Amino acid sequence: MNVPVNPQLLRKTERIAQILQAMKAVLPSHAILHANEDTTPYECDGLTAYRQRPLCVVLPETYEQIAAVLKACHALQVPVVARGAGTGLSGGAMPHEMGVTLSLAKFNKILKIDKYSRTAVVQCGVRNLAISEAAASYGLYYAPDPSSQIACTIGGNVAENSGGVHCLKYGLTLHNVMKVKGFTVDGEPVEFGSDALDTAGLDLLPLIVGSEGMLAITTEVTVKLTPKPQLARCIMASFDDLRKAGDAVAAVIAAGIIPAGLEMMDKPMTAAVEDFVHAGYDLNAEAILLCESDGTPEEVEEEIGRMSEVLKGAGATQISVSQNEAERLKFWSGRKNAFPASGRMSPDYMCMDSTIPRKRLADILLAIAEMEKKYQLRCANVFHAGDGNLHPLILFDANDPDQLHRCELFGADILETSVAMGGTVTGEHGVGVEKLNSMCVQFSAAENEQMFGIKRAFDPLGLLNPGKVIPTLNRCAEYGRELVRAGKVKHPDLPRF
Repeated sequence: MNVPVNPQLLRKTERIAQILQAMKAVLPSHAILHANEDTTPYECDGLTAYRQRPLCVVLPETYEQIAAVLKACHALQVPVVARGAGTGLSGGAMPHEMGVTLSLAKFNKILKIDKYSRTAVVQCGVRNLAISEAAASYGLYYAPDPSSQIACTIGGNVAENSGGVHCLKYGLTLHNVMKVKGFTVDGEPVEFGSDALDTAGLDLLPLIVGSEGMLAITTEVTVKLTPKPQLARCIMASFDDLRKAGDAVAAVIAAGIIPAGLEMMDKPMTAAVEDFVHAGYDLNAEAILLCESDGTPEEVEEEIGRMSEVLKGAGATQISVSQNEAERLKFWSGRKNAFPASGRMSPDYMCMDSTIPRKRLADILLAIAEMEKKYQLRCANVFHAGDGNLHPLILFDANDPDQLHRCELFGADILETSVAMGGTVTGEHGVGVEKLNSMCVQFSAAENEQMFGIKRAFDPLGLLNPGKVIPTLNRCAEYGRELVRAGKVKHPDLPRF
């Protein structure tokens, strides 16, 4: 008996064969993965709730091979998704079903450290922490320090404009990068920024940093190195009330103090990390602040004293100051391990990322507490409090579709409440696929179209990381109708705040 052939399936099979043949023409066979068991490890990044196996994964070993892959994909109009260490938390590296995942893991060399200019030239696959380790002998380090710095790569940091616990004083990735080299979508070499403090022509470096792999493929980065401070000490302050803790953050900044780090954890998060690393946290506190000072011994002593007075005046119930480097690192160990500690409390968690004005910290925490009741899910909170960057971790079980759905609604509520309080839907984790709907709330159709215009200028065919970051007009219209059906708004016109 003749079985009818599905024309659509036949076309897909032919397309897959065509793409694999093109990859085999420019790469050795060991640099191409296409069997399901080989591509499954690449199906998601740190946001495990959303998964998609790629058509194939390529692991080039030279810049020439990267260019050849891009040229071949461009000729066939094949989507390309760049991937570093896969530690991202917004689905930015989630593969395309009919696309090529371009792994840059093999580009992991530190090419140059210049102690005189205080710069380092590194390939995109170099781990964040490895830069500081290599520069340590010169008395220098790389300041941005995401919690995943032991694993995340500088190329991914550039894509997401990553920060870290010391970003308040030393800035995000953008403030610590001088030049980015890479390739355009059609495989042509391109540079952004320069080795000097200024650059000829339009300054496009701020455009490429934080562009989430949508505009170009990053291969090399020139970063600024910072002199290691002579001394660093950390204050651990306990508060019996969330509003007091939030107000204390604003009070520190209002006093004219810019700490090296200013972080906040609520009671559930404190309990989770204390059980994990035994950092000596106050388990009775409703919130804990970690406030760090660095510089010369004289500067640190004076600033620690000033911060202690401000925190006492804001209602701190207990204040401890690190007496040596080991104790300082112990204080920070809990904050740095907040994410893995949360993994011990729940089968899954979704780490949100939004930013609000510092004066609204207490308001968002209290709002999240009400959302816990509404969505019947727990949430532990950790903040880059100094710059108002929230990282609520919603705990759920991905094996339960209803819990996943409630988790998505919970996360969207946090993001949109942040916008209502004068903030943004993302701070440093990017938009990826996670925040597409919430982008509809923050930005108008005209604003989204302007962003698409930039995308088209770099990538006219829309092949680099398609379907992410910028929501389409149709998507925003549908989300507006969803909000109307849910009773959140009366009309589907967005943004609503």
